[in-house]
Amino acid sequence: MLRYTLMRLGIFAGSLVVVWGLVYSGLAPRGLGDSNGLWVVLLALVVSAPISFVVLRKERDRASERIVQRVDRMKANLQANREQEDTADDAARAQGQTS
Repeated sequence: MLRYTLMRLGIFAGSLVVVWGLVYSGLAPRGLGDSNGLWVVLLALVVSAPISFVVLRKERDRASERIVQRVDRMKANLQANREQEDTADDAARAQGQTS
């Protein structure tokens, strides 16, 4: 997951540099008044999102598989704990009835 996040940040940083270059060279609009910095960041976000979606598809799939495995493992552990509690509770009740 960290790898995917870092790759995504890298794509955003690259987009930010390209957009900044385009805005300051006059090839892209500068924004309104003092909003130039915010404009560059927002434009870089808009440009980097579809690039990340296409380029990082395999990495995103790997990360989601790892998350699913973790969730399944946690569910199995929780179920094992519940079964252990049920067994202990049944044993305590049985012992209480025989006394």
